[in-house]
Order: sequence, then C-alpha cells, then structure tokens
Amino acid sequence: MERGYAVTSTLEIATRARVSKRELYALVGNKQKMLLTAIGERATRLQAPADMPMMRDRATLAQVLTAFGIQLVREISDPDVVAVFRLAIAEAVQAPEVARTLDSVGRETSRAALRRVMSEARAAGLIEGRPADLAEQFAGLLWRDLMISLLLGVAQRPTPRAIEARANDATEAFLHLHPMP
Repeated sequence: MERGYAVTSTLEIATRARVSKRELYALVGNKQKMLLTAIGERATRLQAPADMPMMRDRATLAQVLTAFGIQLVREISDPDVVAVFRLAIAEAVQAPEVARTLDSVGRETSRAALRRVMSEARAAGLIEGRPADLAEQFAGLLWRDLMISLLLGVAQRPTPRAIEARANDATEAFLHLHPMP
C-alpha cells in the first residue's frame, strides 16, 4: 500500500512480516497469490447467505435485498477494502493484474450473489427481467456515488445506521421500479 504493488518485492513483504522469503513462498506463494488470497478471503463475506430464505413473497425479497445491501456496503466501505481499490486504480498501468484480480475475485463474488438473489426472485414470479440487469440496477441504487466519494477521500465510511438506511432506500426504490409482474 505504501510503495505500490509493482515496485514492492516479496523480500520487502517477508521482511515486514518478519519471516524469511522462503517461508513466505511456502506459506502463501508469490506476490500475485498473496493478493489473490487476501482478496479471496475478504470476498467470501460477499456471498449470498447459505441460509437465505425462500423467495415466496415481496416482503421476503425486500428482507433479503436489504440484508444483502447492508452486508455489501459494510464490507466494501471498510477502509482496508477501499485501500485495495485505490491500489488497483493506482497500479492499473504498472500491474494490471491487481485490478483484474480485484474484479474477477472480489467484485464478481458480490455480483454473482446478487444475480442469484435476482434469479430466485424471478423464478418465484416476484420480479421480471434479466438477473444480471436487475443485480446491476440494485447495486447502482445501493451505491449511488458512495464508492467514488470514498475513493477520493471526500466521504467517511457510513455509520451502521446510515448503511441500513441506504440499503432500505435502495430496496424500496428497486421494488418500486420493478412492481409485481
């Protein structure tokens, strides 16, 4: 984070971690595998819950969307996660693998989870549309310009209460845009 991904050596990482370079490679592999592991571990928090209720009515859909929205904003607005996004942007030319990893592992996990929610809601006859489009619309309503503001450092991480309000507002707007078929 301090010097950038491309110019930071595994020796520097090992030294900071107080392990040998050999031990670092044995534990986590090369720099790209370290990045993949770090992003992958965090991304597991962005999956749809395994115990998600069955989509039987719009109230359940609203409950699921709100809960998922809260989880998504809470996890992604974490300062460490925002710092990784900043790193990916800063290293886009020198080390494009950072952005590719963040997109394919981190962002895709949450997109897939939201597509799954939308697929189940559509299968239950609660909404119409392509799950990918519906997921993108909900995410847009949820985030609005928060991520850009966080990346620019012109906004603070929202409080738990503000996150809940944001998720409720996004859910209400989404359901208003997509009435019962």
